[in-house]
Amino acid sequence: MKVICTEKSQILATRLARALKTTVVDVKYSRFPDGELYLLAGELDEETIIVSSVVDNDALVQLLLLIDACDSSDLRLVIPYMGYARQDKQFRKGELLSARAVARAISRGVSECITVNIHEPDVLKFFEAPARNISIARDIGAYIKTLNLKNPLILAPDDGALAFAGQVASEGGWEYDHLEKTRLSGEQVTMAPKVISVASRPVVIVDDIISTGGTIATATGMLYTQGATDVYAACVHGVLTGGAYVRLMEAGVRDVICSDTIERGCSRISAANQIAHALQTRMNR
Repeated sequence: MKVICTEKSQILATRLARALKTTVVDVKYSRFPDGELYLLAGELDEETIIVSSVVDNDALVQLLLLIDACDSSDLRLVIPYMGYARQDKQFRKGELLSARAVARAISRGVSECITVNIHEPDVLKFFEAPARNISIARDIGAYIKTLNLKNPLILAPDDGALAFAGQVASEGGWEYDHLEKTRLSGEQVTMAPKVISVASRPVVIVDDIISTGGTIATATGMLYTQGATDVYAACVHGVLTGGAYVRLMEAGVRDVICSDTIERGCSRISAANQIAHALQTRMNR
């Protein structure tokens, strides 16, 4: 068994290979003068683990090419971050289901698919191979422990992320809550924890994805006004688009923490061990 990856998942693939005590197959990537992508995969094994976060269109095309290049091997696909997964419902006639289109395309020719904290688990039904989702929420909790925060409150940005916040909080036995918006007027909205006070305590806002960071940035200022001593932001997938990192730091966030499902400078947590465990669970059946 060997691990192989697309260009933007090299760090996680290397960590996963070490966790599995195997090696990463060398892949040479290039581009034709007309912009088309080309790759050449090295020597494969009977079983190959493909690691590829779909972070942009090039990564998607690289993944499709890599699946085809490895068709002589028993392929298992790890998708740490799946772009296009958030459009999973049709609201107008003729509107595309990008989650379905991408899931179908990348699951053909593979024997199993593993996702990491996919935004909407119902997307798994679109894969044409058996698919399962794993969570690294407790790994985020384990990292928060290393910050040595005194009596932190783990806070979800909305009630939809409350279960995720609970999983993170369970690692340290911490309290958790979610932000609730209250409209004060036609233009003025305030945000505060629904139940638990933040006065004189640090807060860690957690979510599966941080994209623009707008909600967290706005909430940060309000939490400081309500007495929070420090505010941190932590997520699985640090999309951080449109200047999100700067926006969060300027808003007063003490630190932004994400995992290596998308490889960033603030990727402090690795999904490698949980992915390795998931792969080994099937291998040992």
